Amino acid sequence: MKAVTWQGKRDVRVENVPDPTIQEPTDAVIRITSSGLCGSDLHLYEVLTPFMTPGDILGHEPMGIVEEVGAGVPDLKAGDRVVVPFQIACGSCWMCENSLPTQCETTQVTGEGMGAALFGYTRLYGSVPGAQAEYLRVPQAQFGPIKVPEGPPDDRFVYLSDVLPTAWQAVAYADVPQGGSVAVLGLGPIGDMACRVAQLRGAGTVFGVDLVTERLRRARQRGVETFDLRDFDDEKELVGAIRDRTAGRGPDAVIDAVGTEAHGSAAARLAQNATALLPRKLSGPFAERFSVDRLAALYTAIDLVRRGGTISLSGVYGGMADPLPLLTLFDKQIQLRMGQANVRRWVDDILPHLTDEDVLGVEDFATHRVPLDEAPHAYEMFQRKQDGAVKVLMKPGVS
Repeated sequence: MKAVTWQGKRDVRVENVPDPTIQEPTDAVIRITSSGLCGSDLHLYEVLTPFMTPGDILGHEPMGIVEEVGAGVPDLKAGDRVVVPFQIACGSCWMCENSLPTQCETTQVTGEGMGAALFGYTRLYGSVPGAQAEYLRVPQAQFGPIKVPEGPPDDRFVYLSDVLPTAWQAVAYADVPQGGSVAVLGLGPIGDMACRVAQLRGAGTVFGVDLVTERLRRARQRGVETFDLRDFDDEKELVGAIRDRTAGRGPDAVIDAVGTEAHGSAAARLAQNATALLPRKLSGPFAERFSVDRLAALYTAIDLVRRGGTISLSGVYGGMADPLPLLTLFDKQIQLRMGQANVRRWVDDILPHLTDEDVLGVEDFATHRVPLDEAPHAYEMFQRKQDGAVKVLMKPGVS
């Protein structure tokens, strides 16, 4: 089959690789009909390269048709249409039963000290072959795949794999009061959808911050009050402008949907780039012990949120030696919540909104739909924020 493979920093290629097969009774194999390109994939493209191995298959946002199931998968059959969550979880351990499948005790990557295994996401999360491919082996298929109805286009459901539950959890963790205010830093796919979810869940005012014209325009069209970073000389001016809209206090909550890709510390960027250039045997251990993030977005969130407010982190951070302003966090009595989205925890809440009315605008959420063969160009375009790219879906089997 064809699959998108990681070969090095900013180097992904479409290659022929062996077809996946059933290896365990709880496996399924699906034929992928749509697979998303996620902002998290860009971390592998550039920042988290020390944890990658040439030939790793990328991608973690798939949906498709079941081709084959193992004997331990009673509720799926060939021909079922499914969305596959990005994390791999058993559904029956203590963590899963307590709505924390990202911490699944069956699939935890204990050798790396990490949580549940993820599709297509570095050795830290199990080096499981990913979903930007024609076919996908799905471990723990007795729990993970979400059956969806025939009829509506893939775009109606594919975001259940990651974007929708990640945005939903970001808003839930932000604990925005009914009629209250929330600022979303970063209007990429997760930030954009978090704005929509916040509005749906009763936020009175949603502020959106970015520096990409197309992203700002999309959010503005849906009633978000947008702030273009390019209009401000520094972060203090931005914070002041938003505080002016919230009686001088700042918003009730801030969602950081940017993560370590934030524009900011040149020193941190230099450290990231230097780590990527080390020999492979050295770069991984160095990154695990000494890596630092570019924390501009998080620092802005800490400064911006009102005293007693909440910061919700959905952007990916990977540093182990990050300096945090704990004095400010403590003094402002800030609540901080974060983590990978627990997909199956939120699916039942989200599905009723994926109706004919399409209140979240999922059917026109993607800006680009490309054949799998065009993946290298799609990565470059998305990473450089070219051609209005906000969300890219890959279509295996389409030429």
